[in-house]
Amino acid sequence: MREQFFISLLNPGMGLILAIAFYFLWLHRRSATYALLAAAGYASSALGFLIQDVLPGLPMQLHRIPSNLAFMLTGLFVCAAILSRFRIAVPYRFMAALVAAGMAGQCWFLFVRPDLPVRIAIVSACAGAMLIFTAVRLYRADKPHLLDRLFFGFVIVVAANNLMRGVSAMAMRGELLPHNGLEHTAYWSSVQFSQAMLSIVLALAFMVSVALELIGELRHEAYTDKLSGLLNRRGFEEQAAAALKRCADGGMTATLLVADLDHFKAINDTCGHAVGDQVIADFGHLIRRTVGDGMVAGRIGGEEFAVLMPGTGMATAMAHAERIRRQFARSCRDVLPPRLAASASLGVCVADPGKDLHALIRDADQALYEAKNGGRNRVQPFTAQRPPPPDALSA
Repeated sequence: MREQFFISLLNPGMGLILAIAFYFLWLHRRSATYALLAAAGYASSALGFLIQDVLPGLPMQLHRIPSNLAFMLTGLFVCAAILSRFRIAVPYRFMAALVAAGMAGQCWFLFVRPDLPVRIAIVSACAGAMLIFTAVRLYRADKPHLLDRLFFGFVIVVAANNLMRGVSAMAMRGELLPHNGLEHTAYWSSVQFSQAMLSIVLALAFMVSVALELIGELRHEAYTDKLSGLLNRRGFEEQAAAALKRCADGGMTATLLVADLDHFKAINDTCGHAVGDQVIADFGHLIRRTVGDGMVAGRIGGEEFAVLMPGTGMATAMAHAERIRRQFARSCRDVLPPRLAASASLGVCVADPGKDLHALIRDADQALYEAKNGGRNRVQPFTAQRPPPPDALSA
C-alpha cells in the first residue's frame, strides 16, 4: 500500500517540478511564451493526477470532474505551447470548445448514464483531436531543423497514444466497469507510466529548444552590427566567403559592391555623433531594402559597407549601386542641415574564377578609390590597374 502511494506521487511530483522549472525559465525569458504555456500544462497535469490518485475521493465520484478537467486543460496548454514554439496562432476557441464538449460528456456519463470506459474515451478523444489539429498545423509549417521534425514526431506519437487509450478502455470494458477506483486498475498504471515518459520527452524538447534559441541569439549578436542592422565585418567575411564558394562550385557569377560615405567626419563634427549614427542606420536600412534576399550585406568599417551579390553580373550590380547612391541623398534630407548633403561613393567588382573574397574586396576597394578620386558621389566599376596607396581612402 505504501509503495502504491509513492508511485502515485510520481506524476504529480514530476509535473509540479517541471511546471516550476518552466515558470522560472519564462521569468528570465519573457519572449518564450511557450515556456509559460508548458508550465501551465505541467501544473494542470500535476493537479489532475493529484486529485485522481492522492487526495481522498468525494461522494458520487465528484472528484472525477476536476481531475478530468485538469487533464483536458493539460492537452490544451501543451498544444498551445507547441504551436507557440513554432510561432503559429493558437486556436484557443476551438480548443476551449473541445474542452467544454468533453466536460459535458464527462458529466453525462458520470451522473446520468455512468460509464467509466466511455468517460476515458471522451477525454482521450478530446486530447487526440487537439493533438491531431496541432499536427496538421505543424505539417504545414517550415521545419528546417532536426528539433522541429522531432516536435512534429512527438505530436504524432502523443496523438496516437491518446487515441489508443480510448480504444484500450473500450476493449477493457469488462475489467473497468466494476471499478469505482480507476487508480487501482492496470489501465491506470499504464497511463501513469506513459505520461511520465512523454512528460520527460516534452520537457527535454522544450529545454533544447530554448538552448538553441539562446545559441542563435548569441550567434546573431556576434555577427551583427547593431547600428546598421547588417552583418559586422566578421559575419560578412564568413558568410560572403561561403556564398562565393557556392557560386564558384555552381558555376555562377558574383559581384561585390563596396560603399563609403563621403565626408562622414564632417557630419560627425558638425552635427554630432547621434546624427552620424542615424546616417549609418539609414544607409544600412537602404541597403537591406535595395538588394533584397540572397545577398550578403555588412558594415565592414566605420562608414564602409560591402554587399556580395551572388548570381549577378556587372550590369545588375551597377544598377543596384546607382539606386543606392541616388536614394541615399534623398533619405538623409530630414536628418542633415541643407549645407551638408549626404552622398556615397561605391566601387563594384565581378568575381573572376578562382578569386577569393579578400582579393575581391581589394579590387572593389580599388574601384572605390577611383570613385573617391574622381570627385565622390559616384559608382565606379573595377578595372585592373595598380592598387591605390594604403592611405588613399583616408580622405
